[in-house]
Amino acid sequence: MRTTFSSAVAESAQEYIRRGWTVAETANGICLVTDEEISGIEVTGDTAAFVRRYLRANDLTGPVIEIPSAERREIHLVTGLRKATRAIEALRAAGVIVHTDGAGIPLPPSKLSAGAACWGVAPHEARWVPPVVAIAAAVRAAAKGAQKATRIAS
Repeated sequence: MRTTFSSAVAESAQEYIRRGWTVAETANGICLVTDEEISGIEVTGDTAAFVRRYLRANDLTGPVIEIPSAERREIHLVTGLRKATRAIEALRAAGVIVHTDGAGIPLPPSKLSAGAACWGVAPHEARWVPPVVAIAAAVRAAAKGAQKATRIAS
């Protein structure tokens, strides 16, 4: 990864840098380099749809990156990982991907093999970057909803 930027991505990179994010240029575009201040929680399929509705209903929505794929795939940017060890463990146990500790998250405009990452909720549209515990609560609620639906169908 490079930290100097080509002219094609320099403007977007500067916008992210002004937000205090560490970004780098890759062959596919720019990516957020996760750290103890900002990370990403990746959810897919029905869980992603439920999490998005839950966050919106509770006024907890933050920046969301949509990754093109056959199944719905979203990365919610979050803060507060330092103090949320149990929430992170619960997310991983639920099969959610936690991008942290220097992992790269593609930021729009990034080109991926299946298409281009885009903002589902852009940083300037979000009132904040929520703590990871908010996403953990949404994933937990999604799991409970799925369990309830299974019991009803049985």
